[in-house]
Amino acid sequence: MKFLRLLPFVVALPLAAQQRVALTPPMGWNSWNHFAGRVTDADVRAAADAIVSSGMKDAGYIYVNIDDTWEGKRDASGVLHTNEKFPDMKALGDYIHSKGLKFGIYSSPGPQTCARFEGSYQHEEQDAKTWAEWGVDYIKYDLCSYRTIMREAAAKDPANGEKIQSELMRQAYQKISDAIRKTGRPMVLSLCQYGWDEVWTWAPSLGGNLWRTTGDISDSYLSMSQIGFSQAGLSKYAGPGHWNDPDMLEVGNGRMTAEEYRTHMSLWSLLAAPLLAGNDLSKMTDETKSILLNKEVIAIDQDALGKQGDRVWAKGALEVWAKPLSNGRVAVGLFNRSLEAAPVSVRFADAGAKSSVKVRDVWAAKDLGTKQGSYTANVAAHGVVLLMLE
Repeated sequence: MKFLRLLPFVVALPLAAQQRVALTPPMGWNSWNHFAGRVTDADVRAAADAIVSSGMKDAGYIYVNIDDTWEGKRDASGVLHTNEKFPDMKALGDYIHSKGLKFGIYSSPGPQTCARFEGSYQHEEQDAKTWAEWGVDYIKYDLCSYRTIMREAAAKDPANGEKIQSELMRQAYQKISDAIRKTGRPMVLSLCQYGWDEVWTWAPSLGGNLWRTTGDISDSYLSMSQIGFSQAGLSKYAGPGHWNDPDMLEVGNGRMTAEEYRTHMSLWSLLAAPLLAGNDLSKMTDETKSILLNKEVIAIDQDALGKQGDRVWAKGALEVWAKPLSNGRVAVGLFNRSLEAAPVSVRFADAGAKSSVKVRDVWAAKDLGTKQGSYTANVAAHGVVLLMLE
């Protein structure tokens, strides 16, 4: 009888949680932000090597993900092969696994990917089987040309067009989720459909482990800040096995300042966002390494409590975000989005902390002592002061 009472709860768990993958936000590297369509087998092997040699693997970065443009053509049986840039995908996957890392790949539910390579449309089970044979551990599934199919179907019934598009999109992601599960190989499923149709409300039920909440990020403070700070209000939808995804990291790609990159890394960690580096790992500066490899910042993102942070105060260009952590701790980000340095204060009660707490400046790696009620810091333009309250 006890088993029967528990069964409905087990069935109600998101499929992602039942599969026991992505119990913390995935960490790793993706090829797109730096290499885009130029990525090759050699680039991916070099990234895997650098993840190990730089200390990124030890810090938790384990996924090596190939984005678009690896795809070739299908043979007479419909099996998808790689193009000349990737002569042997199984061998590449084996190489990544030999480093103690995991292997990710990319596709689309449409006939073509966003870069107009072969998609998985009407070949979902066949492609999932191929990915499993290659040893794939992570699949990013990008809506791309499937939007055309959605729009054409909606145009036949304009009165119900929005509903039709929503249903078709959900069916496409359900189909690939079922196909992956049928292979018997656990794979992280990343939905990339740009936050349409409040994806955070339905993706977990389809087996999604993470889902993009916005359009693509670019290596600029404007893009990063617009995406990152727009995540306010989404915290309740994230948790072990299912995460909001504000897109990949731009740290180290060169078009933001160190202060801005620290803001980027701090905000993503407070958001319990996937941490997928997008730079050339073989050419990282010490400054880039100091940001991507900061273990205290990573620990905030990966905290076992599995809670996403949220905005707790804002006035003009100044914002305070807080993330509940295990053992009653709270991580707090004091953000200054203006062009001049400014003082930013946090009231501990607003952050969900006790009135008297020990305060640590995370980036400075400095204990600031016990504080009562609130704390104020001078924050650089486009900068952050990241605090641990305990």
